[in-house]
Amino acid sequence: MAFICEPGRTRPDVVPGALHQLRATPKSIHWGYFDAAIAPALRVKSGDLIQAEAVTHHAGDAPELMFDEGVETIFREVPEADRNPGVHIMTGPIYVEDAKPGDVLEVRYLAMTPRCAYGSNLAANWGYLYKEFGETERVTIYQLDANTHYAQALYAYDFPGKYLTPGTITHCPACDRQPALVGVRVPARPHLGTAGVAPDVAGRVSTIPPGAHGGNIDNWRIGAGATMYYPVQVDGALFSVGDPHISQGDGEVAGTAIESSLDVLFQISVRRDFSFPSPLLETVDSWIVHGFNEDLNVAMREAALDMLRLLTEQRRLSKDDAYSLMSVAADFAVTQVVDQRQGVHVRIPRAIFPADEP
Repeated sequence: MAFICEPGRTRPDVVPGALHQLRATPKSIHWGYFDAAIAPALRVKSGDLIQAEAVTHHAGDAPELMFDEGVETIFREVPEADRNPGVHIMTGPIYVEDAKPGDVLEVRYLAMTPRCAYGSNLAANWGYLYKEFGETERVTIYQLDANTHYAQALYAYDFPGKYLTPGTITHCPACDRQPALVGVRVPARPHLGTAGVAPDVAGRVSTIPPGAHGGNIDNWRIGAGATMYYPVQVDGALFSVGDPHISQGDGEVAGTAIESSLDVLFQISVRRDFSFPSPLLETVDSWIVHGFNEDLNVAMREAALDMLRLLTEQRRLSKDDAYSLMSVAADFAVTQVVDQRQGVHVRIPRAIFPADEP
């Protein structure tokens, strides 16, 4: 079962290059960090296609359902001491020839294929309402129906203790399984919670907070048919993918999405015809700008300022016209409140602009 970009949604201006396969193995992943000093797992040219495996760090919440040989090997062979300072398993990095700081890396996500039919949601200690639930944590396991593209809760269990170690393995056949969300169906929308280029910073940068490099944006719209634009910060861009999700709501309030491994097909291109200071998302019907900060009010302001920049620089609107348009046609929403640096996104419909403009 693959979630695929619909025909006609890709632009014809970039001819696809070579197709590369990038499997997730202990040697081709980095767990919990971005780092500009990592040796590339793959080298590609602008326009190339990559079929990459993105593995969830929550597969251990139901190993009998979410492990296969490749996933189990990663969990077994990557030492716990090397899973820091963040939590996500990142496949890559991918070195893109001729990509330089100041360029924009265009990533067209073409297909998202679930690796298994199960996923995990953790109501975690970093969740927004953790204290209201008596500081207890709970796992809900979902099953994905390949025919209907909906997920339903299979069972839930109280997590023993506190979830602190990335890649924790619990053995729920021996735990107290409980019914959950009986009769409720959740629409599947597979996407990457975390993806981005290497920041121009010495040493490891945690995968937990999002930033100008991308990272843990947690916007469910970053799925098949979407295009992301990441500002390149180091030579080769060093792009990595991870934190795959089956579905998530805006806010991600409990702490996680439905976490599940995905196989991802995408095309990478280097762009020099425009620049933008933050990760920019293009969907079939919208432009979406992101703002990040520990203070949600500041994140809102950052998103508003970058949308103003998009409308004035790329759509050639006056500052006054852009400000008015944002108030009457742009939708602001909270992307997530659980990743240390909180996120706000703002969406402007593409259909409101003249059809004959580029």
